[in-house]
Amino acid sequence: MSIKILYVEDELFLGKIVRETLQARGFEVVMESDGDKVIPVFREELPDICVLDIMLPNRNGFEIAEDIRKINDDIPIIFLTAKTQTEDVVKGFQLGGNDYIRKPFSMEELIVRIENLMRVKRGTPTVAGDQVTLGKYVFWINKQTLADGTAERRLSYRESELLKYLYANKDRVIDRKDLLNHIWGNDSFFNSRNLDVYITKLRSYLKEDSSLEIITIKGMGYRFAV
Repeated sequence: MSIKILYVEDELFLGKIVRETLQARGFEVVMESDGDKVIPVFREELPDICVLDIMLPNRNGFEIAEDIRKINDDIPIIFLTAKTQTEDVVKGFQLGGNDYIRKPFSMEELIVRIENLMRVKRGTPTVAGDQVTLGKYVFWINKQTLADGTAERRLSYRESELLKYLYANKDRVIDRKDLLNHIWGNDSFFNSRNLDVYITKLRSYLKEDSSLEIITIKGMGYRFAV
């Protein structure tokens, strides 16, 4: 089965080259250049992955990604842009982006990143249902909340994805690289430091129940003891 890509780009010459190259490599490509039209196309075409330029007519890629995440919180999103400021990269990840490629880029790099994200997505263990009981806590996956009976904490998208992945692999050693590739799409130094921050946050959220522990396995990764 071919991978269907929703490719959003307003530079039509560049878009034509990228689209034709991806199609020649066996991908199915749906291309759109107008930010206002992306969400209707997304709903109709049901792509496997989105490649979004950020600077677009009418609506930018960040706004589009926010709307996509409201519809589908699992689909991989790659931001493709000339923006180079660190705050733009951070914003992209905070909005649920899985990867960020700066222009100019090589087609081989884009293809490798698409294939990597799809491989990670297809290999992700599933969690049945929306409600997961973790000791004294209840984790509502779709709502992205963690409740302990007296209070409910709203989780960020990445906090929720990380906790879901840890739970799906509970009581098993999770390779740090696999975790980075699943949550961020690559295992760069920047993302590795982010992972450390998010692990610390989740530990603080779960600290009131001693039966739950995110254990660091030195040189390997983590084990979520439940």
